[in-house]
Amino acid sequence: MEKIIATTIFESLSSGIRLDAYRLLVRQGHAGMVAGEIANALGVPPTNMSFHLKAMAQANVVTVAQEGRYMRYRANFSLMLDLIAYLTEECCEGQPEQCAELRNQSSCSPAALPSLCCPEAKTE
Repeated sequence: MEKIIATTIFESLSSGIRLDAYRLLVRQGHAGMVAGEIANALGVPPTNMSFHLKAMAQANVVTVAQEGRYMRYRANFSLMLDLIAYLTEECCEGQPEQCAELRNQSSCSPAALPSLCCPEAKTE
């Protein structure tokens, strides 16, 4: 991933509404949601939500598909994984013991964390 793409993604998600919408779509998985459902779930006026969804689609953070008169939005999971890889690809400069230590200090559930950068680094 190029830095310009990463910064575009971060800019797209820098709004609280957009971040909430993205996380909602991630929870929905491949089923996604139509724009009205997203607006209702977040308590945002539909016209306001459409503005935010359009910006997210332009940044490729979400994909959109026409379903009759509705637009179904889905999180772009491959882009999300590419961004995570971009952020972590040089983790610990080849010192796997640091990766394991940092992972253990995280407040995230171990299942939610990406795999360790180095196969030698194992947590107990």
